[in-house]
Amino acid sequence: MNWISITVAGIITYLTRMTMVAIINRNMLSNNIKKVLNYVPSAVFPAIIFPGVFLNDYGAFVEINDAKIFGALTAIAVGLFSKNIIATIAAGLISYWFIIFLL
Repeated sequence: MNWISITVAGIITYLTRMTMVAIINRNMLSNNIKKVLNYVPSAVFPAIIFPGVFLNDYGAFVEINDAKIFGALTAIAVGLFSKNIIATIAAGLISYWFIIFLL
């Protein structure tokens, strides 16, 4: 019963999201709306990442010497210089793991 519920919920979620993508024609949107929609990824990304880095499990701000902050700063630096997503993710994770497991 649980797997059926999960599968049905997944199908419903997929269909409700996919219909909006499939129905909207890009030619229907004006140039102003297209310009505004270009900023959506850069607005959503920090809203997803920053709470994970700067908030702990209880919703309070972490200390300045938290390993997540050092991992994020390392990832930002590597991302700015390398312009490579895989290198950025790997550097951030390796620096985070190094700090929490070895220091």
